[in-house]
Amino acid sequence: MDQEPLPSVASLQGTLFDFAIAELVRGHRESFPPLWTAESWAKLMIWLALSCGCSGEARALEAFAAALGPVLTARMRRLFFERELPDLNLRVMADPAEQQVLLLPLEVGPVPGAPQAITAERVAAALETVGLSPLVTDDRLRWQSLEALVAVPWRS
Repeated sequence: MDQEPLPSVASLQGTLFDFAIAELVRGHRESFPPLWTAESWAKLMIWLALSCGCSGEARALEAFAAALGPVLTARMRRLFFERELPDLNLRVMADPAEQQVLLLPLEVGPVPGAPQAITAERVAAALETVGLSPLVTDDRLRWQSLEALVAVPWRS
């Protein structure tokens, strides 16, 4: 009987690191107000740098950011500004560096491969649930329904 090969030590360590970083970001992303802002993201990064033994000097913080690299930083930022709302079957992606907040279904609709329609009421409920309502336009005429997602502009 053939046994499945064991994962390598490096593979296990990489998976553990990825899992730990994701949980760390998800677990602390609500801790740095004002939420949904570049300031909140910067506070998380500073907290992480200080927790890793860096001084608060700009030079040390820049070295920390460089050590993370662009790929890991981008993944952490995506996790930081993304929420999954299973009750509404929506994923909210709200990076303030982007022009709009995106809402898309977590799962497709009842017809295999067909997107589930996202109603304005579900969008409004999702925005309220995650605290984005005051930060985005409430003018529903400016909300764009694009196939399986809805784009909501930030307030000016």
